[in-house]
Amino acid sequence: MTQLPLPIDAVLPDIMAALVLKPNAVVVAPPGAGKTTRVAPAILDQPWCKGAVWLLSPRRLAARGAAERISEEMGEAVGGAVGYATRLDSKQSATTRLLVMTPGLFRNRILADPELRGVSAVLFDEVHERSLDGDFALALAIDAQQGLRDDLRLVAMSATLDGARFGALLGDAPVVKSEGKIFPLDLRHIGRRAEDRLEASVLAAVRQAMADEADGDMLAFLPGAADIERAANAVDEARLPLAVHRLHGQIDPALQRKALVRDPEGRRKLILATSIAETSLTIDGVRIVIDAGLSRRPRFDKAAGISRLVTERASQASATQRAGRAARQGPGAAYRLWEAAATAGMPPFDPPEIHESDLMPVVLDCASWGIIDPRQLGWLDPPSPAAVAEAKTRLQAIGALGEDGRITAHGKALAAIPLPVPLAHMLLDAARAGEGELAGRLAVLLTEPGLGGRGVDVEARLARWRAQRDERSGGAFRLARRLSGIAEKLAAGAGEAAPRSLGGWIATAWPDRVARRRAGQRGEYLSVGGRAYRLDPVDPLAGSEWLAIADAQGHAAGVRILAAAAIDAVEVETLFADHIVVHSASRYDSANDRVDHRRERRLGAIALTSGPAPRGDTAADDIAVRMAAVRDKGLGLIGWGPAAQALRQRASFAGLDALSTNALGDNLEIWLEPLLADCRGLRDIGDRRLADALMAMLDWPARQLLERHAPADYVTPAGSRHPIDYGADGGPTVSVRVQEMFGQSRHPVVGDPPVPLILALTSPAHRPIQTTRDLASFWAGSWHDVAREMRGRYPKHSWPDDPAGARPTLMTKAAQARREGQ
Repeated sequence: MTQLPLPIDAVLPDIMAALVLKPNAVVVAPPGAGKTTRVAPAILDQPWCKGAVWLLSPRRLAARGAAERISEEMGEAVGGAVGYATRLDSKQSATTRLLVMTPGLFRNRILADPELRGVSAVLFDEVHERSLDGDFALALAIDAQQGLRDDLRLVAMSATLDGARFGALLGDAPVVKSEGKIFPLDLRHIGRRAEDRLEASVLAAVRQAMADEADGDMLAFLPGAADIERAANAVDEARLPLAVHRLHGQIDPALQRKALVRDPEGRRKLILATSIAETSLTIDGVRIVIDAGLSRRPRFDKAAGISRLVTERASQASATQRAGRAARQGPGAAYRLWEAAATAGMPPFDPPEIHESDLMPVVLDCASWGIIDPRQLGWLDPPSPAAVAEAKTRLQAIGALGEDGRITAHGKALAAIPLPVPLAHMLLDAARAGEGELAGRLAVLLTEPGLGGRGVDVEARLARWRAQRDERSGGAFRLARRLSGIAEKLAAGAGEAAPRSLGGWIATAWPDRVARRRAGQRGEYLSVGGRAYRLDPVDPLAGSEWLAIADAQGHAAGVRILAAAAIDAVEVETLFADHIVVHSASRYDSANDRVDHRRERRLGAIALTSGPAPRGDTAADDIAVRMAAVRDKGLGLIGWGPAAQALRQRASFAGLDALSTNALGDNLEIWLEPLLADCRGLRDIGDRRLADALMAMLDWPARQLLERHAPADYVTPAGSRHPIDYGADGGPTVSVRVQEMFGQSRHPVVGDPPVPLILALTSPAHRPIQTTRDLASFWAGSWHDVAREMRGRYPKHSWPDDPAGARPTLMTKAAQARREGQ
């Protein structure tokens, strides 16, 4: 078959020459240049290439597509000279020399055969994506080349590659660049209103593209499968003349292939895709790209022990790759759902997954490889020591690593099973119990999103999967049988285990995710590990008292259960009998202001049973529990009376830190503990005792300062004393009858620097008259109106026209006259 010329052809001689001079090379070529389909076949023809060439493609769809395209250009059927191997699907034979596979599959193969016997070259395509599997595969290949195979060739390829960094990682490898064939690309930033749902914005962009462009298929990038489904429904409801295709990892391979080729009926296509369509092969007929500017990436939550998917802004490199899809076969247009100025705020490149992923599999595989510290390998971005240490701790807890960090026999068996470590651990136990086939199916179901449909109930999904007859389901069944077969061989002679329910096997994989429903709260669960989980109350599983949780999404108190199975209490206690502890616990009951003593049987954070326990011989335990409650919940548990509160407010106003919340909290043993010996609770200490204890916290200079700057009382011109409220909203306030302030021309002040004392002036009957911070202005101003009103209401009292010069008094005019006449 005659091959159409591609831009990469011009630099193929340079790439081949570089691999003669050095064992490694870096190829940088823009999208559509042909590096995926042309470099690997060219290597097959080199004199030094006596064995196979492996081409690593980041996704299954891309791996199958690359093998099919290369075979087509070579005029052969897939499975002959060119084949592919993915987790669920494989086409290869004894004559296959060029094998396309995913990085995860390559990792399994190199761990099984570190020398890579029969392999002459390994090509890593789209290395810029920085997946954990891709980075780890490259690190292992570099280590194998340096220690075992100096004749092995390694080639790193990408369109948006930091060539210098990869060149240095590969031993100063030469960097070969292809300029590529560039078709005109029109970037159109059409923006998106924040209040609009994503599917509505995508639909509007589709309508605009159809109006602007007379022909050409459309490729729209959305973050996840659920977003794609909503967008597809919106387009269908709009009844647009388009053939709509969904393209993501949960779609059956046959449907994926239909999305990649032109419509057989000549209809215009709209392909709604995740980042699965971002790189690698050209999608025939696409001239228009619609980019939501979002990506969904995994983030490992160490506290919950789960990897959660987070929707974030796409990187600039990713946006460039997506837009380039429109101009691979001719002039194209890219509609971006953000403003042009926002591009600069996007991260330059996708973040390396190694910084956000669970490192248990990496640490275990490295131990199997013979390396205790994964950082000894050649990484572009090495893993953090803390993440490595945390993964080692969890591997040691299941017996996969010894105390010295070296792999154990159990760890070697786990490493030989191509599954996440918890599921491999489960599968080995199930094989020992004679239930390897069930566990194999469970493991595949939990690692293949969408298999068996949607829904939380894993048992129901397994049942639906058994009834499915599509290509993907068949491949998944074959994988399950292969996995169970591997486990049964590894478990031979390892002893027997007891059969378990489906929930029991999930609990074996993730014991810390066994959860019990909170009392009276349907859908609310607390796990053995102490994490709160949530389930839709209308879900049938929400009626289960116990769940074994296989997958969840979210963080903090909002972790939502995505996959689980019911498990009964008897099985929980049987499985984890060695982990159940019995102890007495004492807790402060704030509602009743008392200490409860209880005896509990606990499995992690869950109390299995709880009942009253005998009280200790002394009250010392009660005091300690009440002290701990105050430390945990704060000083608000204490029954503060007016005297103690007033003293703390005075100290705060005077700038004395000794009675602040932090200072009192740091010194509970000094002032609070002695008070608790003679009382039952925290609220019956007594106001006067509390005030005395607080005053004892102040030394003599502090007490003197308190009296000067924050006196407890204000002495009026009439000689009466009134308490000052230092906790009032406006500032220090005192309530006095207005007659007591006669003869006062200057406004009283407190504090340093001085602040006006707020006077809440009242009538002889203590009814509010005026609140003022400026007494002189009040006397000179509104007093005359007040006095006129007071003369009518209280005629027996004196209401002078010049209160500043009058004598203060609390008496009536008659009483005052009698006193003066005596």
